[in-house]
Amino acid sequence: MQFPKSSTIAVTDGSKLRLFRNAGDELHLQLQELDSPALPPHSKGSQHHGGASNPSERHLEEDHFTASVAALLNKQVLAGEIGQLYVVAPPRTLGELRKHYHPVLQVRLLGELGKEHTHDTPEMLHAALVKA
Repeated sequence: MQFPKSSTIAVTDGSKLRLFRNAGDELHLQLQELDSPALPPHSKGSQHHGGASNPSERHLEEDHFTASVAALLNKQVLAGEIGQLYVVAPPRTLGELRKHYHPVLQVRLLGELGKEHTHDTPEMLHAALVKA
C-alpha cells in the first residue's frame, strides 16, 4: 500500500486513538505521531443495559468512544485538516466507525486495515502498513 505525503493514519480500538501523518512520500512511508486530540463528546442516548439481547456495558462504552472518534475525523476532514485518511482498527471497531463516516470522509478514505495495532510501536505499525 502506498500512502501519499501528509496522509493521515488513524489507529483506534474503541478505547484509544492514535494519529499519524506520513512525513515521507508515497514510496517511503515515514510515520510521524501526532499529539492526541481531544475527542468531542458523544451523546449516549437512552439505551438499556444488560440482558441477553442488549450489548454489554463495555461494548456500549466502546461504541460511544468510536462514535466520538468518527466525529473528530469527520470534523478534521471537513475542515481540510485531513486530506487523505487510512484507518486501522479491529473489525468490530471498523464496523462501528463506518456507521458514522461523513460522505466527504468516505471519498478521502484511502483504505482500512481490520487489525489491532493501537499498542504497537511506530515501527511495528509501519511494518503492518507496508504489508497492507
